[in-house]
Amino acid sequence: MEYVKLNNGVEMPILGFGVYQIPKEETKECVLNAIKVGYRLIDTAQSYFNESEVGDAIKECGVPRSELFITTKVWIDNYGYDKCKESVLKSLEKLKTDYIDLVLLHQPFSDYYGAYRALEDLYEEGKIRAIGVSNFYPDRLADICLFGRKVIPAVNQVETNPLNGQVKAQENMEKYGVHIEAWAPFGEGRSGMFENVTLKKIGEKYNKSVAQVILRWLIQRGVIVVCKSTHVERMEENFDVFDFKLSNEDMEEIRKLDSSDSLFFNHQDPNMVEWFDQMVGERRSKLD
Repeated sequence: MEYVKLNNGVEMPILGFGVYQIPKEETKECVLNAIKVGYRLIDTAQSYFNESEVGDAIKECGVPRSELFITTKVWIDNYGYDKCKESVLKSLEKLKTDYIDLVLLHQPFSDYYGAYRALEDLYEEGKIRAIGVSNFYPDRLADICLFGRKVIPAVNQVETNPLNGQVKAQENMEKYGVHIEAWAPFGEGRSGMFENVTLKKIGEKYNKSVAQVILRWLIQRGVIVVCKSTHVERMEENFDVFDFKLSNEDMEEIRKLDSSDSLFFNHQDPNMVEWFDQMVGERRSKLD
């Protein structure tokens, strides 16, 4: 495993396992399998509704807590100082741990100033080892870095894959000392990602799959990346990316695939803001 050093000196695995869209009843087993494969970074969120199951796996896996790196994210309806602080303390209980390695604000909406102040205080109290944001566009990131903080965000987790490379966004993050982290590195297979001719050709060159090529491309750019699978063999494949290195020419060929457009949504579209609210509200009501 390779590690990156965040702006506060905390070391974070560069490759992790995410549990987005994994059903509650499957989460514990999936996380246990991922840890057995070798993953030490586990990424969850309040809006995934499976923090408790991740906590069960953390408690039962047999790996010392100090060797694991656990991330969760605060959802929009828990923004504002008091609600954010209370929600993170609840996440601690669900995760069955005394501290969380990284807590992110999940979306750049609502009272993220108040929520971020709560994260800063929890960080200073030692309940969180690092704090950051997710899906913050360059202007929003500059806003929180320049005007809204005592602690510079350590991480900004954004959609990053060969078709949406986030090159300029990464440069902006590095300007402020913020580390980029990728969600949807495979774009969930959209736009024919796994059938892409360039990626397949490069994979054949190294006897690696398209997924492995994508992960290696991101890692060589210094991008922290989380990927998800419910199948052990796929977990193993995704983890097996530290025994080869892409050439500069290969890196450039993949960079040329970048359209700079999201494969999912535009956070600056008002309709998408409404969708975020409705989507999680519907899921929450089904689970209550």
